[in-house]
Amino acid sequence: MSERRCPKCGAVYTDAARFCARDGNMLVEVQSKGATPTPPAGGGTAVRTPSKPKPGLDRAASLSGHVLDSRYQVQKKLGEGGMSYVYLAREVATGHDVAIKVLSPKLATDRSSVERLRREAGLAMRLDHPNVCRILRLGESEDGLIYLVMPFLKGELLSDREVKGGPMTVAAGTAVLRQVCAGLHHAHELQIVHRDLKPENIMLVMGEPAGDRAVVLDFGLAKERRADPAIAKLTATGIILGTPEFMSPEQIRGKQLDARSDIYALGIVAFEMFTGKLPFHGRNAQEMMIARLRGHPLKLRQLRPDLPEGLERTLGRALESNPEARYATALEFAEALSTFHEGGLLSKIKEKLK
Repeated sequence: MSERRCPKCGAVYTDAARFCARDGNMLVEVQSKGATPTPPAGGGTAVRTPSKPKPGLDRAASLSGHVLDSRYQVQKKLGEGGMSYVYLAREVATGHDVAIKVLSPKLATDRSSVERLRREAGLAMRLDHPNVCRILRLGESEDGLIYLVMPFLKGELLSDREVKGGPMTVAAGTAVLRQVCAGLHHAHELQIVHRDLKPENIMLVMGEPAGDRAVVLDFGLAKERRADPAIAKLTATGIILGTPEFMSPEQIRGKQLDARSDIYALGIVAFEMFTGKLPFHGRNAQEMMIARLRGHPLKLRQLRPDLPEGLERTLGRALESNPEARYATALEFAEALSTFHEGGLLSKIKEKLK
């Protein structure tokens, strides 16, 4: 029988509880070992389990060919980063392919890293939109591996598409951007800000009847707009979460973020999609961050004069240094981009009529 365990205090629940009655932490799924239940303070059915041995680094880094948690047949590693390993796996019960992100054991003992992964799961489980990658499950194996299960998306990252195909046409680029706007708007409506939007976090799912579907990935740095003491502490000490090349000026300054920060990041993504370049120059990430604080991005048509002047104005508004001057919502940005969605003749006619 499947059980849920509190990663903080160790209480295990055998009912449908999702949060620990002792400390309010989100529960992670574990396999039941038949322990005798004892009720925790505040109600619910919980049991104490023996401490689990900490998994070695080799275990998380070499899961290919193994069965994780008696539920997932791991097939191959898809990638790895500073905090996790990502695998393609098949769910034994259903035969469905899934992607599994396993937290690196060297970080699993770090409380802030585990809190970050739990926050990612807690937020992303609330997301339900075709242009957002949702989290199916947060689990923990018997030997202590903490992992997230997500749908496996067949396609290529926007960053890879840009490398292979070069700058996009107006029609192709705006089609992708409008879908990303739709996914972001859904998240923003739930008071969730992505904080780390970039081409590597946008997947283009191929082979669908309506064409490529853009899906926003990795809400690992996402946070609710409500005050977050942990984030406030990080920014106060100069540790800023995000990717420097795509940060909004307010994120660089460590200010409170809202939807308009994601709109700014998407403006930089869009500029790169159409030109292959970033709108700010600098010899390193620090110089580019300073350039963004000064608020003087390159003009789109400086690099591609063939693009519509109206598209340049649209991206220019998304890249305004002052959040108040940007689009108020991702939906508003999408509506502005719809003028150029068909590209070519339609865009030119509308330009002439202005």
